[in-house]
Amino acid sequence: MELRPPNIRHLAALAATVRHGSLTRAARAVNLTQPALTQLISRLEDELGCALFERGPRGMTPTEPSLLLAPRVETAIGLIGSSRVTGTQVRAFLALARAGSYATAEQATGLSSASLHRAVADLSVALAQRLVERRGRSVILTSGGARRARAFGLAMAELRAGLDEVAAWQGQRAGRIVVGAMPLSRARWLPQTLLRFTSVHPGVAVRVVEGSYGELSPPLRDGEIDVILGALRDPASLDDLVQEEVFRDRPAIIMRAGHPLAAASSVTAEVLACYPWILPPPEAPLRQYWEEMMRAGGVAAPPAWIECGAVLTVRQLLVGSDALTLLSPEQLAVELADVC
Repeated sequence: MELRPPNIRHLAALAATVRHGSLTRAARAVNLTQPALTQLISRLEDELGCALFERGPRGMTPTEPSLLLAPRVETAIGLIGSSRVTGTQVRAFLALARAGSYATAEQATGLSSASLHRAVADLSVALAQRLVERRGRSVILTSGGARRARAFGLAMAELRAGLDEVAAWQGQRAGRIVVGAMPLSRARWLPQTLLRFTSVHPGVAVRVVEGSYGELSPPLRDGEIDVILGALRDPASLDDLVQEEVFRDRPAIIMRAGHPLAAASSVTAEVLACYPWILPPPEAPLRQYWEEMMRAGGVAAPPAWIECGAVLTVRQLLVGSDALTLLSPEQLAVELADVC
């Protein structure tokens, strides 16, 4: 269930009616006449297939779907930041921001070239802000445009979530979840979780996007990804993101079968430093864990032989050399099970 494009003014009227509990006060708040407000709420109820208010002598009492949707609408409107912005303008600008050219955005939206240009130009006027700059056949966002694109993306994510919650209340299985998967989660934990989730929620579409934290965190902040799964980051570096511990993991030193150290009863940090290491980039938590491990052993961390975060590539490098790496056993669960 989705309003395409959403009528932001109508949704604002819904939220105002929930907030004020009166058609008269809500109409005044959103600059509509009372009959116009009544008409648009009826139209929303038809679109959603449910009653949003119970009418009575004491005013408008919101129903459960209305209470589910209104907070999401309030948040979305706050992110959009202007009652003069239309859903068509938001849709056109987001398509342009993500595509990087008007031609590609036309294909994504189905809007004509003239309609797309007009919507983006009208949006700039409504916000009194320059949003894009032309660079040949491409366009780039201004700094203000980039901030607006992120806010609009989050606003649309809020509206989609609200509509999905209403659909769930109606007993419909609907919606979509986009999961960003970092290396630590991909081997076993994420597949097991997805199997359990889809058995409980068979109507919810799930899309998995693989990547590093650096690749996945921007679309998470833009509302294009709902959640990312992987190693926790330093909370001080997260700013507007919230992280939650799902499980604890202890990395292990991994080497090929038959490696000179495989039969050793104990190994010192000095010995480990003599071997080549395959490691993720310096900003990765696993790399920082390795550096702390070497320092705790009383030696300076040697430079990485090869920097690589792709487990399949690391596995093949290990098989063909005496290199060492530091990985979660979960990431090599299948290989370790075969050895055992």
